[in-house]
Amino acid sequence: MKKLISLLLAIMLLGGMSAHAETILSQDETWALVRQAYIFSFPLVLMNETLAVGTNTEEAVNGKAPVNQVSHARGLANAAFRQVVTPNVDTLYSQIFYDLSEDAVVIQKPAVERYLTFQVMNAWSDTVAVLGTGVDTQDARTYLLTGPQFTGEVPEGMTQIPVSTNIGWIIGRTLCYGPEDLENIYAIQGQMDVRTLALWQSGEGQPKGTYRPENDGVPFQRAITMGPKAFFDKVNELLIKNPAYPEDAGVMEAISAIGVGPGLTFDPAILGGDAAERWTAMLKNLTAELTQSAGKFLVDNGAFRFMGEPISRFGQEYDYRALVAIGGFGANPADVAVYMKAGLDDAGNVLNGENAYILHFEPDALPPVEENGFWSITAYGDDDFLIDNPLNRYAINDRSEFELNGDGSLDILLQANQPDEHASNWLPTGTAGFHLFMRIYLPREAVINGTWKAPTLTKK
Repeated sequence: MKKLISLLLAIMLLGGMSAHAETILSQDETWALVRQAYIFSFPLVLMNETLAVGTNTEEAVNGKAPVNQVSHARGLANAAFRQVVTPNVDTLYSQIFYDLSEDAVVIQKPAVERYLTFQVMNAWSDTVAVLGTGVDTQDARTYLLTGPQFTGEVPEGMTQIPVSTNIGWIIGRTLCYGPEDLENIYAIQGQMDVRTLALWQSGEGQPKGTYRPENDGVPFQRAITMGPKAFFDKVNELLIKNPAYPEDAGVMEAISAIGVGPGLTFDPAILGGDAAERWTAMLKNLTAELTQSAGKFLVDNGAFRFMGEPISRFGQEYDYRALVAIGGFGANPADVAVYMKAGLDDAGNVLNGENAYILHFEPDALPPVEENGFWSITAYGDDDFLIDNPLNRYAINDRSEFELNGDGSLDILLQANQPDEHASNWLPTGTAGFHLFMRIYLPREAVINGTWKAPTLTKK
């Protein structure tokens, strides 16, 4: 992408033109810029669609809330849960979709004695801050989220969190110890408060939101099914209040040649007569191409693999930012949480519930985490949903009552049927294809740099 930008800028300068002047491009050059503009801006469009769906309600209910308000999940996922793929069974989510164009937003985080974080993402899906992982892990804190136009004073007792865009998403994650812990979670959720600064100061109640049927749907599907005009018109609109970073000046200059930029007009006529076919082909091949170009950021550890740095703090790694938006939108930075996936055993064979496997941790080699961190291993079917089983057991984690071997090692038994021995170590897999996610929250550096070795995964 950087080579293409440099080439186009050089052509413009040699020709005595500014980058905003009309430039004659071949169809191949045009489509190369279309592809790069799409990759660059897809996270921005997806964030807007996620906000539109997540705030499409008159009041906070069922995981949705009006803009600048908070909504809460009220139960752990199970095999019947189908709202999102690969749901975790470790935390209950709280969500805030914010718009700072008219006012700053106050966030009240309660005091807790468990893992509780608020991940603050801007419109580009970069994590601006993760509240609750530093000195304030268990303390009650009040934060003031401010946008690019904010010029007021930060009230005493509030910690300012400046954001360079007006819209974004905040994901709260509260550790749950199981169904019997839900009432405790509800009490914690009841102490969370989110409102605009004006409402905070006036003490007035929250306003009602708006429900529009056209804003229903799945955010990713809404974004990925847009045609070129609808997509780039939305980009040009969003860029006005959600600017790119200063270091993005090169790509912004280049894609302005096809009418993509804040307040510009995109003319679909530049795409040629076969636009629909080329657009469809571009999207069809995009994930595979991004996986190849951003593969250097995927970290292998035995049978497991995870998306490593600079995840969630992408800088100019636009391909990686788009790949994560497609496959893991809302992912934490690696120093906050690592999501390690295994779909093959140590022999390189695809996992299948017709077989039985042992996931073996050596003595003193359970996932290392910082204070208040935790880990879990969850099984999913090939459809990326939890696997139905008679125990309603979907994960083994550091809160589970598993049995260690005599030498201090741990064997997690992955199979369809309950074993005759060590049933507390059994993670049901069903009888079809499956894969694992090992989630490690607040991992120690050894996890990130690979000096900690992941467990072996062998067929019995």
